[in-house]
This record gives sequence, C-alpha cells and structure tokens, in this order.
Amino acid sequence: MRMPRGRRPESVLVRLAGGDAVGWGEMAVPVGAADPGAAWADIETRMGPALIGLDWDRPEDVSAAADLGAREAAAAVDTACWDLWCRTRGLPLAHALGGTRTSIVTGARISPEPAIDTVTARVNQAVGAGHTRVTLDVRPGWDVEPVRAIRQAYPALALVADAGHAYTESPEHLAVLEALDAYGLAAIERPFPGGDLAAHARLQTRVGTAVAPDVGDLETLDAALSLQAGRALHLRLDRLGGLTAARSAHDLAYAAGWDVWCSGCGAFGIGQAAAVALAALPGCTLPSDVSDPAGGPVFVTPPVRSSGGVVGVPLTQPGLGHEIDEARIERLATRRLRLST
Repeated sequence: MRMPRGRRPESVLVRLAGGDAVGWGEMAVPVGAADPGAAWADIETRMGPALIGLDWDRPEDVSAAADLGAREAAAAVDTACWDLWCRTRGLPLAHALGGTRTSIVTGARISPEPAIDTVTARVNQAVGAGHTRVTLDVRPGWDVEPVRAIRQAYPALALVADAGHAYTESPEHLAVLEALDAYGLAAIERPFPGGDLAAHARLQTRVGTAVAPDVGDLETLDAALSLQAGRALHLRLDRLGGLTAARSAHDLAYAAGWDVWCSGCGAFGIGQAAAVALAALPGCTLPSDVSDPAGGPVFVTPPVRSSGGVVGVPLTQPGLGHEIDEARIERLATRRLRLST
C-alpha cells in the first residue's frame, strides 16, 4: 500500500481468511525504502506457506509452530492471526489479550527541529490536542537545551528523551545524560547501542530517571531485567514481532515493576488499532502512541483517532473492532500476493 499524492509512508497489509472471517495485520515500510524487500520475501516464501494447512487453536500456536522470520513481517502475520481468531469467536481483541482498560491516554513524538522555538511550538500543538506525554528525539548537541525549554513551559508534562542509541559512556556524554536527569523525565529511551545492556545498567545506577533500553525480543528483555538495565519498556509491535511476543514482554515488565508504553506501526490504521488493544493491558502505565497520523487515509472505520488525548478501546465489536475498507485497499494496492490451498 502507498498513500496517494507522491512519496509517502507505505505498508504491507496481511489479509488472513478462515471460514467466514477475515483477519488483518500491517507492517510499516520504512520511509525511503525502495520496496518491502526481505519482509515481503519472508511472507511469500516462508510465513505464507507455513500458515497454509497449519492446524492451530490459538494465535500463540502459530508463532510456536511456524518460523515467522523477520520480526516486522511477523508482526503483521501475528496480528492478522489474532484478529481472525477473535472475529471467529466474537471476542474483542483487547479482552482476548487480557486488557482491562476502556480508553487509552495518548502521547506524541517530536522530531529534532532547527530551532528550540519550533520544538516548543510543536509541543504546544501536541498538548493542545490533549496528549499528556511527549517523546523528544535528542542527540549529542541537541539535548539539554530543548528539554529545558519544554520543561519550563510544561512542568507537569510526561516527557521522554529518545536518544536513538546516539550516546556513549564518555565523560562528556554521561554528563549530558545526568543533566537530563534533573528535568523529571518519564524515561531516557535508547541512550546507548541496543546490545550494550551493561552500559544501560550502569546508567540506571547513576540517574533517577527510568532508563528504557531498546528491546527487540524476549531474550533481550530477560537479560535487561536480570541486569537491572532499566525501569521502562517501549512496546513496539514491529520490533517484537507481533501481539504474542509483545504481550509476553508486557507481562515480564509488569511483573518487574517497569513502566510500559506502546506504539503502533504503519500508516493505514490497522497497526494502530492493534496497538490500542495492546495498550489496554494493565501494565501500560504511560501514555501510548496509538492514534493514526493526522491527515492519513482512513482504511478502518471508525478511524483510530485521539479525542482530547484519549482513544477509546473497541469493546463491542470482535477482533480489532474496526471495519476494514477492502475496496479502497484493493484500489490503492501497488503489489499483491495471494496464497491459498
């Protein structure tokens, strides 16, 4: 799928049919990528054939029985399995996962800007829309000053500094991270390269702010918990490989007392709808990134939209709780693959 009007975000959509029901999943294609590449090949040569004829009673059985390959593509397939399974049984996805919330408080992400005034203006817009958490992308040389400006403007706003693996344990960088600690952040996310959990653990002993290491699988999360390499977890469906793994990660982090927040993937609403169901889990204590990007095409009805900083959890309809506009998807699809018995 490609959005209309030029080079915009793209997604791979997975449609899984069984009996009279259909389940959907979504995988975002990184902006600037020429094509879905390895993920599409995984679906075509590995995941799709593995699902055909597979006897499964619950969605968890699929990931246990089939080698789903690349995590981003696996997330789309796993979400489609959950949606299909819930729709055949008349269950809302949030309830099937164990969710307890009826609504999700939302957050927003702010990318680096050329001027601090521009950043604060964008934060003003986010707060004005009702978002109660803002994640600011920081990097060396663009960190303490914008954080200070946001905190001065909004003393009570939940603020996450996402470092994108850009820092080291050099004295200069550690001094910056310790300076950020003074601004009452909700979390310092991904300060160091993802594989260096020991560095995250050492930083957590130096700062009172919760450190949020980059977690892409359950083994990494187990190691992070064992090393006490943080106190917060950002659940990203595409990084973890779908709802099955993300729910397990939530359960582990929740049991350890970590704060958790979620984000969806994709630009067409299906990934965001799945993230809403995930964010309904009881351990998701921080506002989550679950609403569709403003101005995007609406392929799910009702659209996943924040109203006053809140997204309702669909609890009266089965599965994702949204109707999928299959006719519009068919019109705008740029590539198709159909596998059947």
